[in-house]
Amino acid sequence: MKKSSTEKKLFLYAWNFRKSITVGLICLVLAVALELTGPFIAKRLIDQHILGIENQWYQVEKSDHYTVRYNGELYKRADRLAPEDQESRPATILQVNHSYYFVDQEIPLTGKRTLNGSTLTINAPEKKVEAQAERLSMSQLYQFFQPEQRSIYWLLGIYVGLLFIAALFKFSHTFILQKSSNRIIRKMRDDLFAHLQRLPMKYFVDQPAGKIVSRVTNDTESIRELYVRVLATFVTSFFYMTGIYVALFLLDKRLALMCLLLVPILYAWMKLYKHLGGKYNTVVRSTVSEINGSINEAIQGMPIIQAFRQEKQTSDEFEQLNNKHFTYQRKLVRLSALTSFNLVNVLRNFAFVGFIWYFGSASLGAEGIVTVGVLYAFVDYLNRLFQPITDFVNQLPQLEVARVSAGRVFEVLEEEGERIHTTPIDRYRGEIKFDHVSFAYEKDVYVLKDLSFKVAAGQTAAFVGHTGSGKSSIMNLLFRFYDPQKGKISLDGTSIQDLSRQQVRSYMGIVLQDPFIFSGTILSNVTMNDEDISREMAIDALKAVGADRFIEKLPGNYDAPVKEKGDSLSMGERQLIAFARALAFDPAVLILDEATANIDTETEHLIQKALEVLKKGRTTLVIAHRLSTIQQADQIFVLNHGTMVEQGTHQELIAEGGQYYQMYRMQQGALKANAM
Repeated sequence: MKKSSTEKKLFLYAWNFRKSITVGLICLVLAVALELTGPFIAKRLIDQHILGIENQWYQVEKSDHYTVRYNGELYKRADRLAPEDQESRPATILQVNHSYYFVDQEIPLTGKRTLNGSTLTINAPEKKVEAQAERLSMSQLYQFFQPEQRSIYWLLGIYVGLLFIAALFKFSHTFILQKSSNRIIRKMRDDLFAHLQRLPMKYFVDQPAGKIVSRVTNDTESIRELYVRVLATFVTSFFYMTGIYVALFLLDKRLALMCLLLVPILYAWMKLYKHLGGKYNTVVRSTVSEINGSINEAIQGMPIIQAFRQEKQTSDEFEQLNNKHFTYQRKLVRLSALTSFNLVNVLRNFAFVGFIWYFGSASLGAEGIVTVGVLYAFVDYLNRLFQPITDFVNQLPQLEVARVSAGRVFEVLEEEGERIHTTPIDRYRGEIKFDHVSFAYEKDVYVLKDLSFKVAAGQTAAFVGHTGSGKSSIMNLLFRFYDPQKGKISLDGTSIQDLSRQQVRSYMGIVLQDPFIFSGTILSNVTMNDEDISREMAIDALKAVGADRFIEKLPGNYDAPVKEKGDSLSMGERQLIAFARALAFDPAVLILDEATANIDTETEHLIQKALEVLKKGRTTLVIAHRLSTIQQADQIFVLNHGTMVEQGTHQELIAEGGQYYQMYRMQQGALKANAM
């Protein structure tokens, strides 16, 4: 099945919030439409009301808002005449140089104008006209402007009102889109984190923790910038450019067609930037993950680094990654610096050259003359056109960062996760059977080979053997962290592969050699915030393992805060909390993976006492190096390189004098040597 593109997946995430995004886009369209009315209003204001007095005027008898008294007569502009107005002798007002002149007859408004004394000459395309002109004083000119004042104020008021309404729509658009963007990223992070918890253990073995953290935090934050800033800018720029092009076509089609050349140039630049920027950003984001992994590893291993004086080597390794990040980041900066600002500047200059050429030569003829209002509107729209282009181009670097980051996030989401099936099952008794099980972490490198054994419900079984013999692998299979390549594992006669992983683990508890303590309180580490585990149950479990002896000395007692990994507690104290955690969930199968290996003898005696009570009614599997802790086990399985070499009770295996006996003698000898 063909995988969908990163862009399509990003779109599908946005589609979940299409209603709010649609409302935001509608607000944006309205805001853009209202803002773009400005040049048209300015054009009308200039052509109709400021320069509009240069027109044909007619004498009228009735006075109204549009009439002007001049030399004792009433005049009204030709375009203001109403049907009931009785037209009489025409007149013309023209501008010559910086002054306005009144001509007491109808003359052409187009053509070259020259003034010789009081004689005005018009070289029109059809004919040459001469007429006597009277220069208007400032007070007389003001009278002709007076009828326009009301309209000018109205237009300015309308424009201010439209800008205010546009600001409200723009605020709504920004707020709604940013809110939707944050909701998208919240859902993506939730999906990513939930998916991480469904991934098999093998994924976490192969991937350093720092890289995974980088994808959940850094990469999703870059995608958030995509939705919050980049897409908002792109959508805004698109609507602005569309609106401006519509306005340009309404003003002049030829110049609008010239400006359309910007679109293929921008498209070509986007393709080029996507190729180069994508390549560089892939390296940058990957290096950021490696840097996070390196920092995480260095912090975790700082005691070892300092103890073995490896600070310089660790710094050198970090510096190599940092230099790699710097090199490719510099390539990205150079790519943006060489093109983004310069590209827009070059396009702007070419556009204005074309504008000047068009109006300076192609439209010089009398028939092609345009009004000052049209010129103003064109210049205004051209200036407005390059602002969204600038915003558009400047967001390309962030777009590529987000696209690459999204690819890395979706790469995790495409990893095949485990089926989540939490339907409750009846508590199983705890009978465990391995039937000819073979297992390999890597292909054909088997760590368990044709392994068969059975542990009855309620029994305590111990697994011993040298490092690498496969003891922990048995527990990994039983918990279904992995599945065997061959054979069958069953609980109470039911194959564990017929159950979901969650159902298998629902009645199992485990204590590891190196227990993990979460930041929180001692109680929260026992209950794991599970509502089914009450405070009383958690305290009883802690007391059962003897942890109350050190807890009651802490400030806050059972509510005492603990740091990440429980660094404020000793190894033995952490182990007791982990043991209480397993017991609080009352498992049918209790697994102790070398749980007493790092505990002092006194604490071990406490746990052994608690085990005698708590083992009743549950199956207990113990992995142990210290054979003294498993002498009371019902069965002891001795492993060697993934095969079962011996099986029996402590006394039976000692009597056999085999591998278990040799291991026991070695440990007893070491104990005697230490005692001496």
